[in-house]
Amino acid sequence: MSHDSTKKIIIVALGVCLVCSVLVSTAAVSLSAIQSANRELDRIQNILQAGDIDYTGKDPIELYKESIKSIVIEIESGRILDESEYTEEIKPENFNIKKLASDPNFGVTIAPENDIAQIRRKPKHMVIYEVMSKDNTVDRYIFPVWGFGLWSTMYGFIALNNDLQTVEGITFYAHGETPGLGGEIDNPRWKSSWKGKKALNEQGEVIMEVIKGLVDLSNTNSNSQIDGLSGSTITTKGVDQMIKYWLGDQGYGSFLDILREEGNNEEV
Repeated sequence: MSHDSTKKIIIVALGVCLVCSVLVSTAAVSLSAIQSANRELDRIQNILQAGDIDYTGKDPIELYKESIKSIVIEIESGRILDESEYTEEIKPENFNIKKLASDPNFGVTIAPENDIAQIRRKPKHMVIYEVMSKDNTVDRYIFPVWGFGLWSTMYGFIALNNDLQTVEGITFYAHGETPGLGGEIDNPRWKSSWKGKKALNEQGEVIMEVIKGLVDLSNTNSNSQIDGLSGSTITTKGVDQMIKYWLGDQGYGSFLDILREEGNNEEV
């Protein structure tokens, strides 16, 4: 083979490689945008599901815009931030729980004795979603929650009625629990069993339990108990501890206390 032939082969090969790399890069960028849009749609659908908002036959994104108001709170104090206090990182549209929790400027380490949800770190702020009624009052609140199960961190949303006691819905959008066992946290029937249950009492204390086994309806505490997941004791305990953590003093307790106090003042 002549030197010129070898040179031409190399040039052609390099040209093919260059064209392929451009095509792969273009496809990767296009897919990334699609994946990002799908993740956002999934997030919105889960928020609507947790809030017991039916989007069948409707555009979930438009319904979300019409029905949901996002607010940012400081977890420790429960204070609602004014929009002028938002940084790019904590704007609702940019909020990333994992990224903010691990960032030393935006996250905080949880003391081991308080870390019943086994998450180690959490953001200093959190986005909460208010479901607005037609008269522009808050009908219910949707809270992001997460905690460790058997194999994974389970991420979801739980909604409370504006009585600050009654569960309106719950959903999980990311986890790695065993299908058919801990993975039953995705079971629509199990999730629907949460609706109407009491998560907190009038004093704001968490009374909800995800128990081992089935709820005995004759038990006086049955209205605050949830059936455990069959064959998955550790995942059941993980969900139980997650709810106790996030609705308690270490989670949204301060925010709920503020809402409760405002409600009491309005009644006077």
